[in-house]
Amino acid sequence: MPSTQRWPEQGWALLQLLLVASFSQAEEPVCRQRGDPENPQLSKNGDIMLGGIYSFHTSWKDRQDTYRQKPLPLECTRGFQFAQAMLFAIEEINNSTEILPGISLGYKIYDSCASIARSVRVALALANGNEILSALSEAPCRTAQLQAIMGETSSSPCMAVATVIGPFHIPMISHFATCACLSDKTKYPSFLRTIPSDYYQSRALAQLVWHFGWTWVGAIRTNDDYGNNGMAIFTEASQHLGICLEYSVAFFRTDPPDKIQKIIDIIKASTSKVIVAFLSHKDMDVLIHDLSDHNLTGYQWVGSESWIFDSQIAAMDRHHILDGAIGLSIPKAHVSGMREFMMDVKPLNSSSNEMFPEFWETLFNCKFKQSKSSAGNQRECTGHEDLTGVQNSFTDMSLMPIFNNVYKGVYAVAHALHNILSCNKTCDNKVQLDPFMVSRTPTFHIL
Repeated sequence: MPSTQRWPEQGWALLQLLLVASFSQAEEPVCRQRGDPENPQLSKNGDIMLGGIYSFHTSWKDRQDTYRQKPLPLECTRGFQFAQAMLFAIEEINNSTEILPGISLGYKIYDSCASIARSVRVALALANGNEILSALSEAPCRTAQLQAIMGETSSSPCMAVATVIGPFHIPMISHFATCACLSDKTKYPSFLRTIPSDYYQSRALAQLVWHFGWTWVGAIRTNDDYGNNGMAIFTEASQHLGICLEYSVAFFRTDPPDKIQKIIDIIKASTSKVIVAFLSHKDMDVLIHDLSDHNLTGYQWVGSESWIFDSQIAAMDRHHILDGAIGLSIPKAHVSGMREFMMDVKPLNSSSNEMFPEFWETLFNCKFKQSKSSAGNQRECTGHEDLTGVQNSFTDMSLMPIFNNVYKGVYAVAHALHNILSCNKTCDNKVQLDPFMVSRTPTFHIL
């Protein structure tokens, strides 16, 4: 009996010891890096930091994982121009005496490789601010002093990232994510954009079809949030206008060939000669090849903004499948000095920029000695190539309206910070910045 009575006393003592240990740990939280560090592709220090997430690469290298060891990092082979638009706006603001005088903006920009999973990973790296934390570090946990994230380009990655960073109240400003679903502030309280929602585009496309008297049409959409939501709104608006859909099919660029073949068969068997395509430009890249192989000409295409004004799609259409296509696009824009800034690629030639060799090789169709990013019998890069006369997707400025959206987003953040810091000839450096304050300024009410 005496021994059994001591057990409760010993149990209480053990519990008290555990509580003391837990409270002592709570007072001094320690950060330990789990997994590999995630470093930005482009970065520069500043008094105030902005994040950027863009898809520098839009295709992935095929690989076979054995699941017997840790998978290799994602390897991937257009969004670089969006990053440059962001850099141009930051440099312009840093050189201005009218906005944020005496305050420098810095940046950390990541390549998401057109991967939703990677977009979330780099967003967490931006939010945590510990992308270079040693695995053995015993440093206290601190949240990143990040005031906003610029990007992503597509709707589905934006939904994923906005869900993750929403609780931290970090503003996310997209230049091209148009899904109407992202307007739901209960789900995405810190998401903002400088491009209109598809709530308007889908209805406008229905009005466009109705205007020409096309009441019997087919529909193809990207099988993601952008395509499915956009087509759902278009379908509803069309029904009110008396427009009937003979078929409505969805596909994604990674679908097997037999699924795309079924879509080709549906188009061939249909009687409608008008096709409404709510597709991303990446999916149209894939579809145009199959349409050309089957010589599917003679159809009237009606396109969404993602591909209808894309010069690369037009260049790929060598068999004139899309001749006469109409649709809606972003209004034309011109930003003084941006083209010249983008064309001046020499500052990118830096030993600290790991992505420079691949970028340079792609830009000038050459390869450096001992380079792993290129293969074949290409000429050798000197690093002093002249961009004058080069014509490719990088020198194409037809996407200037989207570059302008990135530009406007950076300036929206800068004006918000300017107001919060009560800037005039100088700024109040004593103000403790909080991303929540940034997203709640009147400047962001228009986004």
